[in-house]
Amino acid sequence: MPHLTRSRRHTSDTELRPGVGVPGYAHPLLAPTEWGELTRPGTPLHWVVLNVSDGPGARPDPHCLEAAGRLRNAGVRVLGRLDTRYGTRNFGELVSDAHRFVDWYQVDGFLLERCPADHAGLPEVRRTVATLRVIRDAAHIVLGHGIHPHPGYIELADQLVTFSGPWSDYRWSQVAEWTADHSPERFCHFVHGVPRPHLTEALCIARWQGAATVWITDHTDGGGDADPWEAMPGYWDEFVSRVGTGVSE
Repeated sequence: MPHLTRSRRHTSDTELRPGVGVPGYAHPLLAPTEWGELTRPGTPLHWVVLNVSDGPGARPDPHCLEAAGRLRNAGVRVLGRLDTRYGTRNFGELVSDAHRFVDWYQVDGFLLERCPADHAGLPEVRRTVATLRVIRDAAHIVLGHGIHPHPGYIELADQLVTFSGPWSDYRWSQVAEWTADHSPERFCHFVHGVPRPHLTEALCIARWQGAATVWITDHTDGGGDADPWEAMPGYWDEFVSRVGTGVSE
């Protein structure tokens, strides 16, 4: 089990219940079953990321528009994926992509993938987030650091992705002490390469490290050659049922 640096504070009944955040499936033509499963009644979804072609693409995609519409009609948030390239992406390009996501797919917010995590990146991320909230009223903003960032980022967004990586790292991971001052609804964990027998353990780690939004899959990144998030886990039904009911330690 992972080393915990500090006990989590008690969470109130008004906070977000544990649920699933989908980092981004393959295109609906390539993964029709995956997209179809997301609208099954009772699935505990917090949001789903739409990534048409490393962003919104060059023109509206009718298949993605249909998939996003079904989710939004089912009451599920759809987030547009914006790649910040660790802070090196041109601000104008990011804003242009955000406008296209809103105009073409009516997204409810954004995941800022490969988001800077250090103190130096704070001003530019603050500027970007402020602009996104103007582009999309009441936008749900998730910062995809993938690691524990400087604590100043918690003030900028609705949620932070504080872990994104393999099970071999996650099972021994440590939670940053400053996160205990914030509710679990502020944090997300994405874990790949989790064998079925360790699913319960992975969910327990997420609970005790204080992440209310999770994505856990048995797919791997193939040593960096594959996208572990593009398909649903082989144990999808078990995963969503355990997330929906909560997991005891």
